[in-house]
Amino acid sequence: MKAYPAIDLKDNKCVRLTKGKDNTSQIFNSNPIDQAKYFEDQGCTRLHLVDLDSAFGRSDINTKTIHKIRKSISIPIQLGGGIRDNNIAKNYFELGINYLIIGSYAVKNIEKVIELSESFQDNIYVALDVLGENIMINGWQQKSLFTPAKLFQHYDKTKIRGYVLTDIENDGMLSGLNLNMISLNLSLTIKKLIVGGGLKDMQDIKGLKKIQTPKLEGVIAGKAFYVGDIDLKKADKLLSTNA
Repeated sequence: MKAYPAIDLKDNKCVRLTKGKDNTSQIFNSNPIDQAKYFEDQGCTRLHLVDLDSAFGRSDINTKTIHKIRKSISIPIQLGGGIRDNNIAKNYFELGINYLIIGSYAVKNIEKVIELSESFQDNIYVALDVLGENIMINGWQQKSLFTPAKLFQHYDKTKIRGYVLTDIENDGMLSGLNLNMISLNLSLTIKKLIVGGGLKDMQDIKGLKKIQTPKLEGVIAGKAFYVGDIDLKKADKLLSTNA
């Protein structure tokens, strides 16, 4: 299990939101390319990148910045936000993005995403953006009819790599990971799981360590890193040890 630092892009700046609300953005770095290089220099093994503008329906604002980030670092990148058809996904893979995280499109167009996963085996994650029990879509603004358990029934036996589980209620709140939610979903799927939403400090990392299984692939470190409550090197070292 690894800690994946997050860069959320809005207007070509590195920001953090609170509970995914568009009007709560706080700028942490006006140069996301430098931020990405810093994460790589710190020894991070994968970057979590989100195009917030595309997620909220504002396409092409961050496209050039995403290109520059990809060219500036050598570590793998997982990208989410606004991937709403197979052509967009294929273009990102051609750009050199290693993994895609697909949310609304994966809920509303299951067969098309399954088809995409056949072409890009082990490179697609389905986003589980959860509020209460339901998965939220369209920039986390609309409740879907799916729970994670229902979506597992459609995707667990396909060629997707796994899921990215986000607890919206805690996202950006520094209130602690919902370990019960994480444990429940680990027990319900056969796929890999990356988790996020509420990561607070090293105590959370220790809590994850206690429920670690081979399926728990990573944790996303967002605001906790930017405010200094998480040291990514120490987090990765703890998560990587067998003790």
